[in-house]
Amino acid sequence: MSKIDIRKLEKENKESLLASMETLFCRIKERAYALFEKRGQAEGKDMDDWLAAERELLWSPPAELTETESEFHLRVAVPGFEEKEIEVTATPETVIVKAEASTQTESEKADTLFSEFAARTLLRRIDLPAPIDLDHTNATLGKGLLKVVARKAVRPEAEKPEAEKKEQAKEIRKIAVAA
Repeated sequence: MSKIDIRKLEKENKESLLASMETLFCRIKERAYALFEKRGQAEGKDMDDWLAAERELLWSPPAELTETESEFHLRVAVPGFEEKEIEVTATPETVIVKAEASTQTESEKADTLFSEFAARTLLRRIDLPAPIDLDHTNATLGKGLLKVVARKAVRPEAEKPEAEKKEQAKEIRKIAVAA
């Protein structure tokens, strides 16, 4: 198992993530426009062009999120990606997995009849049901599977949502006191 560094993203330093997403958005926009031009610039299929461009440029891998009392466990399939190609970014509410890889043709001497190897971008965003402690979040990679373990953040009583406070209050009322 390889350890993957997690980029902890607080509200103050989100600019680099936003710039990365903007670049990706521009690539999708350019590809969608190329598809629009390829089909003769006919109107009415712009959403189809956009979705086709996203499918060509992005891959959203299968993932699984499980929860224990104190942690979230996230598993994301990342077959064919190496540790240095994977970037995990964590905010208190979200984990974003991004990976980029490109494969070049092995042989320059032989004529390639077809090749499905190309540059590809993996992008998966997982919104968490509760905040996490960024200082107690780690990721490992092994056998094409990225595993992220994130400890849940401990919230003071004052910050708990009203529904949670009411639920706790209901539970307290249900406790019978023996004389």
